[in-house]
Amino acid sequence: MPGHLSEPAAMQQTVHSSETKKALVRRYWLAAKGFWSGDARLKAWLLTSGLIVLILTQIGIQFRLNLWTRDVFNAVELKDSAALLHQAFLLLPLTALTVGLAVIAVYGRMTMQRTWRRWLTDHLIGRWVAHGRYYQLNLIKGDHQVPEGRIADDARTATDPPVDFAASIFQAIVTAITFIGVLWYVGGDLTVTVAASPLVIPGYLVIAAVIYSALVTTAMILIARGFSAAAEATNQAEAEFRYALTRVRENGESIALLGGEPEEREGLHQWLSNVIEKSRLYCHQHMRSTVVSNSNWLLAPAIPIFLCMPKFLAGVMTLGEVTQAAAAFVAVQSSFNWLVDNYPRISDWQASVRRVGSLLTSLDHLMALEQPGVIGAIVHSEQAGTTLRLRNLTVTLDDGTVVIHDADVSIGPREKVLLVGESGTGKSTLVRAIAGLWPWGGGEILVQKGAKLFFMPQRPYVPLGTLRRVATYPLSASSVDDAALHDLMNATGIGYLIPRLDDQEPWDQVLSGGEKQRIAFVRLFLHQPDIVIMDEATASLDPSSQAVLMGMVTERLSEAAVLSISHRPELEAFHDRRLSFEHRPGGSRLVGDVVLGPPPRPHSPFRFRLLRGWRTPKQ
Repeated sequence: MPGHLSEPAAMQQTVHSSETKKALVRRYWLAAKGFWSGDARLKAWLLTSGLIVLILTQIGIQFRLNLWTRDVFNAVELKDSAALLHQAFLLLPLTALTVGLAVIAVYGRMTMQRTWRRWLTDHLIGRWVAHGRYYQLNLIKGDHQVPEGRIADDARTATDPPVDFAASIFQAIVTAITFIGVLWYVGGDLTVTVAASPLVIPGYLVIAAVIYSALVTTAMILIARGFSAAAEATNQAEAEFRYALTRVRENGESIALLGGEPEEREGLHQWLSNVIEKSRLYCHQHMRSTVVSNSNWLLAPAIPIFLCMPKFLAGVMTLGEVTQAAAAFVAVQSSFNWLVDNYPRISDWQASVRRVGSLLTSLDHLMALEQPGVIGAIVHSEQAGTTLRLRNLTVTLDDGTVVIHDADVSIGPREKVLLVGESGTGKSTLVRAIAGLWPWGGGEILVQKGAKLFFMPQRPYVPLGTLRRVATYPLSASSVDDAALHDLMNATGIGYLIPRLDDQEPWDQVLSGGEKQRIAFVRLFLHQPDIVIMDEATASLDPSSQAVLMGMVTERLSEAAVLSISHRPELEAFHDRRLSFEHRPGGSRLVGDVVLGPPPRPHSPFRFRLLRGWRTPKQ
C-alpha cells in the first residue's frame, strides 16, 4: 500500500475469511429486507407484484414471437406470399407490444431500485448519524473506512443489481420452463444407431441444451472465480484514493502554507498507482470471462441448427420448425446460463454488499454500547438537583487503555468551572464523554433532568449554505428573528458580516478561525442553554476579544453552568472553580479543585463595524 497520506492500518484493505464474508452478506440482508416488512412494505410489494406480472406478460409475447418465427419460415419454404404478408402485418402489433412492455418494465424496475435505495440509504444514514456514531466510527478499529462512500456508492450498488438479478432469475426460470416445452414438442425424439441397434433419445434438444449450459457455466466459474476478490480490492482502492483527494482539499490551506505540494503529489501518485494496479488485475478477470461469454454468444445459435439438420434433411422437420427450435434452444440455454451473463456484476455486487455489511456491523457494535448495563460503557442518566455530576467516572480507549481514572466531581447551577491540565491528560476526551460521543469506560455521568446542553469545540462546525444558516446552526435559520441575530452579531464583533447573511459562500474557507469562534458565541446566546461545555472555544481570539465574549457569557448566561477547557490562565477570572488533571500511572486523575475569585465586570460589547476587516473572497 502507498506510504504517503497513509491513515491507520485499518484503512488498508481487510482480507475477509469465507465465514466472515458470509456473515457480512447476512448482515446486509437482515437490514435490506426491511424494505418489504417496514413502513415502505406496501409500495415495495406493489412494485414487486407489478414486475412479476410484467415479466409473465413479456414471456407470453416472447412465446408468440417464437411461433411467428416458425410460421414465417414455413411460408418462405412453401413460397406462400399471402401467408408471408399476413405475418408481416402481424409483426407490427407484436413489436409494439414487445417495445411497450420493455419500456414499462424498465420504468418499474428502476423505480423499484430507486425506492429501495432510498429506503436503505435512509436506514444507513439514520443509524450512522444517531448518537454521534459518525464520529465514534473514527475512534474504533474495523472495516468501516470512508462510511460516506459505503452509504452513497455501495448502497446504490447493493440495491440496483438485486432487483435486476431477481427479475432476470424469475424470467429465466419461467422462460426455461416455457421453451423446454417448445424444444420437447418441436424436436421430439432422435434415433441414432449404436452397434447396429437403434437408440432413441427422447427430447434430445432439451438434453443438449442442459449439457451445453452446464459446460458453459462450469467454465465461467472456473475461469472467473477470482472476480469477487478483484472487484472488492478495486472498490477499496478507489475509495481510499477518493479519501486521499478529499484530505488534500480539506487541508489545502495548511498544505499550501507548508509548501507540501510535492509531497502531496507524490502521495497521490502512489494512491493512484494502487488504483491502477487493482484495476489491472480486475481487467484480467474481465478478459477471462470474456473468453467464455463471447464463445457462448457465437456457438449457442449454431448448435441447435446442426442438431436439427438430420431431421430437416430427412424431411421430418420444416424450415420453420428448425428456426423455432433454434430460437427456443437459445432461450433455454440463456436461461440456464444466467450465471455466465451476470457473473462479473455479481462479483461487484458482493463486494459492495460486504462493505455495507461491515459498516452495519460496526454500527451494531456502537449501538450495543448504548444499551443500559453494558460492561465497559459509561452510563448516562438524568437527576434532579446537581446540574452536572461525574460519579466515579473512568474514560478508556476502545481497547481498554485508561485515559481518565475515577473522576468524581459535581457542578451546580450557575457554576463556572475551568478544567486545566497538560496536553494528553484527556480533557477533550472527557468533553466527548459528557456529550455521549465517547462511550468507552465506566462510572456515571448525570445531567440535570430536562437541562439543555450546548457544546463549543475549538473548531466550530460550518455547514453548507448561507451565512445566516451558519450563524443559527443547528436551529432553523427561518426560526431566528433578524433583530436578535443582528444584535448578537454586533455584540460579538462580527456585525460587519450582517450584509452577507444571505450570501452562499464556502464559509468554512472564507471565515477565519476567530470569526468562526465568534459565530459559535452567537449560536450559544441564541440557544440559551442550561449547561455549556467549552473546549478551547476562545483559542483563536485575542485576549481582549476573549474577555468581552466571556464577559457576555457571565452576563447573558448567568443561570447556566459552564465547564471550560483551556490552557489560557487569564480565563480563570471568568470562572468560580478550577479543576486540575495530571498524568498518573493508570490514567490521568483529578488532583485539584480550587475555588476562584468573583468574575470581573463585563466588558463593553463590540461596536458595529461596517465591513471592517472584511476579506474579499477569492473570485
